[in-house]
Amino acid sequence: MTTVPELHGAHLWLREMRPTDLPPFTRIHTHRLLTRYLGSDRMDDHQVQHAFAQTLAQPFAHPRRKHTLVVCAPGDDTMLGTMGLLVEDYGSNGMLTGLVLLPGASVSGHGHEAGRLLMAYGFGRLGLHRIWAGHRADHTRMREVMLAAGLRPEATLRQLFRTGGAWHDVTTYAALAPEWRETASHLEHAILDGDRTPVPA
Repeated sequence: MTTVPELHGAHLWLREMRPTDLPPFTRIHTHRLLTRYLGSDRMDDHQVQHAFAQTLAQPFAHPRRKHTLVVCAPGDDTMLGTMGLLVEDYGSNGMLTGLVLLPGASVSGHGHEAGRLLMAYGFGRLGLHRIWAGHRADHTRMREVMLAAGLRPEATLRQLFRTGGAWHDVTTYAALAPEWRETASHLEHAILDGDRTPVPA
């Protein structure tokens, strides 16, 4: 079993998914607006149950490739959203996936920090060299999130996935471990260096 330790930032923290997270997980993946820009269509209840079971099983995979974590507010373990890291099967690469925050979440405006925490874990504990991410080209608000996470623009992949009956272009960004490390905060350095992650006061 490979579990990710709690990853604490200044404005939010990440933890592993728990069985009690099913209601907010269901709310996210059955919500018409919250799933609008994801790489998969809105799910029905049966599909949600299957996806949730797969997420709970991630720590038991060997080697573990998928890391779907829960976004929480400081001092509260209530699920407010999700963020993922997919370790690719070749090279030393990973992809950030599925940043979603529930409407009205107290951590809104700090989604980039969830990405930075997972990047610190990927570049540190997982030994990745390159981490990339993308967003639908028409989801222009995500550009500032990507830049704030320390990702640099790279390319536009044409018609990469199909949802809602239409093909979508994806704008991609990436960061390299040596460069990104220079931008890391002291909390992120603790994760990079494999220390017990300090919890902000």
